[in-house]
Amino acid sequence: MRHSLIVAGLACAFTVTAYAAATPEEAAKLGKELTAVGAEAGPNADGSIPKWTGPINFTAEQKALTLAKVKELQKLASKTNAETFKTNLKKAIEGGDISDAIPTELKTIYEGVKEQIGTSGKRSVTITAANVAQYEGKLTEGHKALLKAYPSYKMNVFPSVRTSFFPDEIYAATAKNAISANLQGTDDVLGAKLGVAFPIPKSGAEVIWNHKLNFRGSAAIRYNDQAIVKPEGGFKLTKIIEDVKFKYANIKEPPAADNKILAFYLAKTIAPPRVAGQTYLVLEPFIGNRVAYIYTPSLGRVNRAPDVGYDNPSVGTDGEQFNDQVDMFNGALDRYTWKLIGKKEVYIPYNSYVINTTQLLTYKDLLTPLHINQDYARYELHRVWVVEADLKPGQRHQFKKRRFYIDEDSWRIAAVDCYDNRDQLWKFQEGHLITVPFLPTTTSIPELIYDLQSRRYFTTAMINEGEIVNFEAQFPDSYFDPANLKRLTRGQ
Repeated sequence: MRHSLIVAGLACAFTVTAYAAATPEEAAKLGKELTAVGAEAGPNADGSIPKWTGPINFTAEQKALTLAKVKELQKLASKTNAETFKTNLKKAIEGGDISDAIPTELKTIYEGVKEQIGTSGKRSVTITAANVAQYEGKLTEGHKALLKAYPSYKMNVFPSVRTSFFPDEIYAATAKNAISANLQGTDDVLGAKLGVAFPIPKSGAEVIWNHKLNFRGSAAIRYNDQAIVKPEGGFKLTKIIEDVKFKYANIKEPPAADNKILAFYLAKTIAPPRVAGQTYLVLEPFIGNRVAYIYTPSLGRVNRAPDVGYDNPSVGTDGEQFNDQVDMFNGALDRYTWKLIGKKEVYIPYNSYVINTTQLLTYKDLLTPLHINQDYARYELHRVWVVEADLKPGQRHQFKKRRFYIDEDSWRIAAVDCYDNRDQLWKFQEGHLITVPFLPTTTSIPELIYDLQSRRYFTTAMINEGEIVNFEAQFPDSYFDPANLKRLTRGQ
C-alpha cells in the first residue's frame, strides 16, 4: 500500500507524528486474550457483556445464504399479512419478549442470533427520561440529550450478544498488520494490507482508520432509501442506487502494492422525479482530496463536482448530512486532532434485525415525529473505543468537536456526538449494527442523524420497503472510468 510523504521547499521545519506498530508481544495476544481483530475476547467483570462468540451464533444455512435465496425468502415473507406481523410485534414488545414476532422466512435471513430472537430475547430494561439517571454513566451524550429533549424517546435494552465476525483472510492479514502497519500524521497509512490495520491501536486516528478500512465485501450494489423527517413527522423519500468497489479490503481482487485508491463509488438517484437520473462518481484516495464527477440528465454532460469532502452538505440532504458523515465518518482526518480516550461500556444499537425487516415494516411505521419508532430499535451493552476529535486551530469545519463510539468487535462506528462552534451538542449520529453472516461482516443500517436544534432527523440506508444489499456484485475498475459516466446508469 502507498505511501511516501514528499516535503520540499518549506521555509520552516515541522514534525509529522508517527505511531509505532504493535510489539511482537502485543501482537501475540491476537486470537487468544484478544480476538483476531483486537477486541477483548472475554466477558466484562459482571458478565453483562459476554465473551466473544461470533460465528457460532449463526447456522450453517445462514452463513451459506446466496442473494437468490435471500430474495426467495423475502418474497415468501412479503406474503405474510403485514398487519398481523405488526400486531404480533407490538404484543411481543409490550411483553418484553420478541421470540415469535418475526416470520420464519425472515428469521432465516436476519435472526442468526439464538439469544436475540429466541428464548433469551426478553428485554432487560427500558431506559426513559424517568430512569435515565440510573444508566447515564453508560450512555452517549447524544442518547442522554434525546431522552431529555423528547419525552417519547426510549431505549429498549436486551441481553448483549457478540455476533461480529470476519473471513479467515481478514484475520490472517490483521495478524501481519499488527506488527507492520503504522500511521504518519493522521492520513498516511504505511505497511497495511487487506485486514484491520491497527488491531492494537495507539492513537485515536488509528481507530478511525480501522473503521474506514473495514471489510465490507469486495463490491456491492446498495439500494439506499433515505429521508429527512420533519418535527411533525412528515417526510419525502429519496431513492438511490449505489455501486461500490472496495480496493483495500478486497479478498476477491487484492490490490497492487502501489494501490492509491480506497474505494470507487457511483450513485444514481432514482427518486424523486425532479432529480432522477442524476449520477455521481467518486474516486476515494487513501490520502489527499477525493475526485468527484457529476452527470445531470437535463444538461447531458459530465462535470467535475464541487468539493465533496468535510462539511460540505451531501446532495439531497438539505444540510442535515455533511459529506464526511456518510458511513458514520469518511474522508480525510487532517482538520482535527484525534485523542484516544480509551475503552468504555456503552449502550449502542446492536443486532438490529427487527428494525431491518423487509416488506413488513413500512417507512410510515418507522419514521415517527422527532425520532424513529423506538419500539423497533434494539440496544445492548458493548465495549467501545471512545475517540475525541478537536478542530485544529486555523482549520474550518462546522463541527468543532466530535466524540466517536466504535464497537470493539467490528471496528464500526456506532454513534457520534457532534458539537457546534459554541460547544453545544448539535447533531447526534446513530448506526444500527447488524451482522451479515453470509459475507461475513458487521454494518450499520439504518444510519440516523438527529438535529437537536432544528428537531428534524435524517435517516439513510433504509431497506424496509426496498431490497437488501447485493454483496455478490462485481465490477472491473474500468466501470468507474469518468469517461463512461453517461452510460454508467442502470438500464443503459
